[in-house]
Amino acid sequence: MRLLLVCLLFISGSAFATQRALLVGVSELVNQPQALWLQAPRNDVMLMRDALLKQGFATSDIVLLADGVSGAALPDAQAIHEALARLLAQSKSGDFVLLYFSGHGTRLRDTAKRYQEPDGLSENFLARDVRGTLGSDNVLTGDLRDVDFDGWIQAFLARNVFVASVFDTCSANSMTRGTVDAPATAEGPADDEVRWRGLRAVQLASGGGGNAPDPSTTARAVTPPVPAETVPRARYVALFASESHQITPELRLPRKSRSARPQGLLTWAVVEALSRKPATWRDLFDGVLALYPPVIDELAQRFPTRELPSPVAEGNLDAPLFANRAPAVSTRPVWRAQRSGDTLTLQAGQLDGLVAQQPLRVLATMDDGTVRSAEGTLAQAFTDKARMAVPPALRELTGAVLWNITPLGEPAAVALRVRAEQGLPTGLSLEYPASVVTVNDADGADVRWSAGRLEVLSPQLGAGAGAKPVPADAAVARRRLEVLARLKWLNQLYTIAKDAQFDGFDAVFEVWNGDRLVRSGSAQQIDAKLLPLRNGERAVLNVRNTSARSVDLVIVGIDPQGGARQVYPEDPGETNRFKRGTRESPAAKRFELPWFNAEGSRLLVLATPAAPYSAPRLFGTGAVAINTAPDVRVRGALQPDSERQAFAAVVRWAGDASPAR
Repeated sequence: MRLLLVCLLFISGSAFATQRALLVGVSELVNQPQALWLQAPRNDVMLMRDALLKQGFATSDIVLLADGVSGAALPDAQAIHEALARLLAQSKSGDFVLLYFSGHGTRLRDTAKRYQEPDGLSENFLARDVRGTLGSDNVLTGDLRDVDFDGWIQAFLARNVFVASVFDTCSANSMTRGTVDAPATAEGPADDEVRWRGLRAVQLASGGGGNAPDPSTTARAVTPPVPAETVPRARYVALFASESHQITPELRLPRKSRSARPQGLLTWAVVEALSRKPATWRDLFDGVLALYPPVIDELAQRFPTRELPSPVAEGNLDAPLFANRAPAVSTRPVWRAQRSGDTLTLQAGQLDGLVAQQPLRVLATMDDGTVRSAEGTLAQAFTDKARMAVPPALRELTGAVLWNITPLGEPAAVALRVRAEQGLPTGLSLEYPASVVTVNDADGADVRWSAGRLEVLSPQLGAGAGAKPVPADAAVARRRLEVLARLKWLNQLYTIAKDAQFDGFDAVFEVWNGDRLVRSGSAQQIDAKLLPLRNGERAVLNVRNTSARSVDLVIVGIDPQGGARQVYPEDPGETNRFKRGTRESPAAKRFELPWFNAEGSRLLVLATPAAPYSAPRLFGTGAVAINTAPDVRVRGALQPDSERQAFAAVVRWAGDASPAR
C-alpha cells in the first residue's frame, strides 16, 4: 500500500511538470498595404509545431495564433495578450514554456520606459491589426512592445517556470527588455522570393484615411502582471534572429530543394539544429549558427549593401533543452573554431582566459550529429584569437560541420594562489577562467588562510603596508576567496587590454551632488581631481558608443566590503551586446554606482567591437555560473590577423594601495 501511494505521488508530481508553447505567426497586416505582408510566418509556426511534437510536446499544449493556418486563432494584439494570460494561468512551478514569434518588427522612441535602451529606441512586434499614424514614428496600436514581453516573462519566472523565447523578427535583440534608421523591407523586385522582416514605423498606415488610430478600438483587455520584485533570469533563454538595428530574411528553404517553401531563416535553422538532438541551449545555438554560412554567403552576393543579421542568444544557455532546470549541464566555456589544413583558429584569446600551452579538448560535430573528440595543446594565444594544431586522431575528418574547443582546466597563470594550512573551504563557485589553488610557499601566495584568519598578501589585490589578517571562518573565507579570484582575473583583463584603443567608444566617470554635475573625466584617466568623493557626492558612469558598430561590453565592480557588483549587464541572464550608435545618433547609458563610496571600491570597464555573426562575450566576468554563448562567425572566413580594438579602464578609490598595472 505504501509503495502504491509513493508511485501515485510520483506520477501526480510528474503530471504538474508540463511543456507548453505559444506559437505566433503574423503574415498579413490587414490594416496595411499588401506590399508589406510576409509569406513565411504561417509556414514557420507549422514547422516549429511539428518540431516540438518530435521533442515530446503534446498537441493540446501547443497554441497557434497565425493567419492562414487551419484551426489557429488570428494573431491580433489583444488575442496574443489573452493567449499569454491563459498560458500563465495554466503554468505551475516546474513547468516549461516556449514563446515563439515570427513576423515583422520595428523600433520606436519610447521615453516612458523604465529601462531606457542605449539608443533610445524600443523594439516592437507587429500584430495582425497594427496601425500607425502616417508621418509619425512614435504612434502605433496593435503592437507588442519589448516592455510587454519583459512583463510576461517576469510573470512566468515568478511562478518558477522556465521560459524560452524565440523571435524570428527584425530588431529582435532586446525585444525582451523593456531609429528611424531601420532599413526598408524591399530591395529587389516585388516578386523577389527574399523578403525582409523589418518596417519603419512611418511606413505603417493608420487604416482610417490617415487619421490617428482610436486607442479604444485596440485597447488591451489583458496586460502582463507585475511581480513584486524582479526575478533573476536563471530559468530563461532567448534566441533572436538579429541585433536591434538589423533585419532578417525569409526565403525558400532549404536552398536548392524541390520541396523548399518560404521560411524565416532563424526558424528553419532552429528546426534543423533540433534534428541533431542537442543536449543544451548552447548546443542548439551552435547548431543554428553552423547552418548560416551558405545562406549568408548567397545573400551577401545578392544584397552587397545590406548588413546581414547576426543571431543573438542570451540566458542560461548551458541548461538542458526544454526542461525546467536552472543548474547548468556544464559551465565550461565552448569556443567556435575554424579549420584550415591542420590548424584550428579559435574565435577567443587572452581576453577569454586562454594562454599558450594550455590543454584543450577538441570536439568535431559531424553532419549526422555524431561528435568525436580528442585532446590537444594551444600553440599560440593572441588578444582576441588563438591557434592550435588539429589533434592527430581528428585529422582524417573531412565532413566535420562544426569544430568546438573547450578547456580541460583553468589556466594556472590567473589562479588565486592560497597558502591554506587547513585546506581550501568547500563549495567554491567561480566563472572560468578564475580559480583558486593551494601553494606551499608563502612567498608565492596571493592570500594566506591560517588559524581562522585571512590575510591578503598581493598588492594587486589590495594589500598595503598596514594590511592585517581578518577573522574568517570557512564560509567567510570561501566568499572572500571567490571575490579575490575574480579580482585577480579582472586585473589580468585590464593588463591585457589597457593599451588598446577603441575609436568611437568612451566611458566617462562623473561625480554628482544632487542634480548637479560636480566634475567628470575619462574612466581611463582617473586622478586626484575626481576622487575621493566628498560628503553628499555620488558616482555615475556614462558610457557612449558612436563607433557605428555593436559592442560587447562588461562593467563589473568590487564594493568596499569586497563584494562583486555586476553593473552591465545587470542581470546575468541578459545579453551584454551594447547597441550600435553613430556620431549623429549615439548609443549611451548612465549607470548609478551607489556602492562606489569608500576606499576599496573598484570598477572595471571592458569593451570590444562585436564580431559580425557572433554571440556576445562576457570575458569570464560573470558573477554567477551562467556563461555566454561562444563567439561564432558563420561566413566561414577566418578573422584577419590584426587584433580587435578594445577599451579598458579600471577606476580605483583614491588612497587604494594597489596601483594600476
